[in-house]
Amino acid sequence: MNAIQFTGLLAIMGAFVYAIGDVLLLASKVNLDEYPKLKTFAKLLSDAEKMVVLSPTRLTWGALIGVFATPLLLLGYWQVYQGLNGGTAWVVLATVGLFGIASVIGTFVHGTFYYMGEYVHALNQVEENSQAVIAGMIERHKKVLIITYAPLLLFIVIASIMFSILAASGNTLFPVWMAGVTPLTMTIAWMLIKRILPQFVRDATEGAAFNIAFMAFFICTTITLWN
Repeated sequence: MNAIQFTGLLAIMGAFVYAIGDVLLLASKVNLDEYPKLKTFAKLLSDAEKMVVLSPTRLTWGALIGVFATPLLLLGYWQVYQGLNGGTAWVVLATVGLFGIASVIGTFVHGTFYYMGEYVHALNQVEENSQAVIAGMIERHKKVLIITYAPLLLFIVIASIMFSILAASGNTLFPVWMAGVTPLTMTIAWMLIKRILPQFVRDATEGAAFNIAFMAFFICTTITLWN
């Protein structure tokens, strides 16, 4: 097995493990009527209230396995870099660089969901006259998430478009049809496919769209570069 094949398999595994982390953190349901202390803050929580049913152990592992899976994704970008050989050098470097930067930022974003879960638990447990303190922490936390999510999404979109342009040029090691296979297009495809899947599948994969898309992307890059 050569380095391109090996790093591709590692990237697929990394995206799969990352997706499990997403599921551990975000795949849950809750009836707010059973949590009157949280119901008052439903607008602030914006669906984060479902984390109240997650155990501290699940929150911990959900955050950590995603963080530790990130280096495997970075190895996958090395594989992508090799596959784009033949394209305009600075465009190739920018494409892979933007994917890598997005993954580094994404590691921070993913890890912070652990703290959001802790805030939600605290909001449900403290006395009502102390809830304002926790609510303020959640509000500041959400602002940090917005600040980090915005460049993350932008970089993935730009890098995906650049990858498509390079693959469509026919000058790389990827077949031309790979121009239609990017993390962006795979995310859109997954969101569409998810609509027709059984409810239990949709519930079980809640929050994992991005990493399911990256897993599909790396499967395609690995297959097309296998030989």
